[in-house]
Amino acid sequence: MTEALGGAVAVVTGAGKGIGRHIALAFANAGATVAAVGRDVAALEETCELIAGRAIAVRADISDAEQVDAMARRVREELGRVDVLVCNSGIAGPTAPLWEIAPADWEEVLTVNVTGAFLCCRALLPAMIDRRGGSIVVIGSVSGKRPLHGRTPYTTSKLALVGLVRTLAWEVGAHGIRVNLISPGYVAGPRIERVIAAQAQALGVEPEEALARFTSASPLGGLTAPQDVASCAVFLASPAAASVTGEDLNVSAGVAMY
Repeated sequence: MTEALGGAVAVVTGAGKGIGRHIALAFANAGATVAAVGRDVAALEETCELIAGRAIAVRADISDAEQVDAMARRVREELGRVDVLVCNSGIAGPTAPLWEIAPADWEEVLTVNVTGAFLCCRALLPAMIDRRGGSIVVIGSVSGKRPLHGRTPYTTSKLALVGLVRTLAWEVGAHGIRVNLISPGYVAGPRIERVIAAQAQALGVEPEEALARFTSASPLGGLTAPQDVASCAVFLASPAAASVTGEDLNVSAGVAMY
């Protein structure tokens, strides 16, 4: 999808590693200028160094309203505009039965995963509305739609994002702005390795068996490649998806089909 986003400016949160880095790279390869946002400046700068094009690293804790507003101001001042926002930042949270989860841990997951997306949309939407155009892509998870043992804070947060996206799509559609969500499956990489290890411990099984439980849920028998999630994010942000809004797109190797 080369140059599908030529001339666009894209803000990608959580761009220092994992899916976020792959999304930032894919957007740059599609012709966009990228603002890589997150808390780890060194990781963000490494992402920017990998980008073949213009990119800036912007430190911000997306759960802090003042930092998010400052991020939005800096992006507008340095890059002039924002055409695309990708809300990718998120944390995994604890793995434990609900009755053993501390309220503070529950609140942290909801604050980062849900309130963080709200704050980023809130900060960047006014400029999109003024320009009468833009695209927002939110990264959710199939875990918001199917059980994941011991992960109630995470799964609750990811299903909440579906409601946010569908309602926001109605609110901003008249301004020429589209809002969509991607529900990745079990994406290959360090995070899923940590999740599998935690699941193995919680279920009292070997890591190999825990991995088999994840891959056996897929008709394709494997994990999802992060590049596949990134490619779909580019598609949803591009003119090729001009009639797509309010959608929840599974990129899960078939783990979820609804």
